[in-house]
Amino acid sequence: MKLSHDFPERGFALPTIRRVPLDRPLRWLRAGWHDLRANPLPSLAYGLLFALGGDLILLAAIDSPHLVTVAVSGFFLVAPLLAAGLYELSRCAGRGERLFFIDSLRVFRSNGESLALFGLLLAFVAMFWERFTAIAFSLLGGSGGVSTGAYLYDLVFGGEHVALLATWLALGGVLALFVFALAVISVPMMVDRDADIATAMLASLRACQANPAPLLLWAGLIVGLTLIGFATLLFGLVVLMPLLGHASWHAYRDLVE
Repeated sequence: MKLSHDFPERGFALPTIRRVPLDRPLRWLRAGWHDLRANPLPSLAYGLLFALGGDLILLAAIDSPHLVTVAVSGFFLVAPLLAAGLYELSRCAGRGERLFFIDSLRVFRSNGESLALFGLLLAFVAMFWERFTAIAFSLLGGSGGVSTGAYLYDLVFGGEHVALLATWLALGGVLALFVFALAVISVPMMVDRDADIATAMLASLRACQANPAPLLLWAGLIVGLTLIGFATLLFGLVVLMPLLGHASWHAYRDLVE
């Protein structure tokens, strides 16, 4: 089934949205793996940048539990934009073209205004999340003299701050789902069609409305695989982030007419 919505009075038209079956995210992962194998060097270069950049950020924040928490949770907010180069690799691979890593960076120039505006939106969301987390951690008391690992372990398993932890997780989950709904096809659409930010985000919201179960499964797979990457000191992201980035491109191509 297809959904199409036009808004001529606003000067733009949303694309037709397809409905897909529940198991379609597994097909997206298989297609993403195919793209990764077809573009191993540039894809793994992006994965290596994700891993090294993430490790450097965590090392810089290691003495501040709230910043470590923000860095890990905030990664899910900004990853869709950072993966734009992977979408370009998949787009060109679908046309029989092979790009070098440096060539894929041109995507940030082709529709730079819309991507920059979306990045600004994500930056505001990340700033809000950092401030909320800082306030929440300040209510728990200082962490001086305690390692970040021990502090976070006590926070999660100590049982003394269940209400605050539940509130933080609930708000974080709602915020992550909101960003996911805005981003699941919007950045690939900006890459592929030179779409403006409003059209891309509205199309993304419509895709989520039309396919709630498959996209919730897709969100769960993204979170689960990314957490596996974090569990390996981020070096699992060398492979997992390109895989998810390429798969996200195929999600967009499957959902949008």
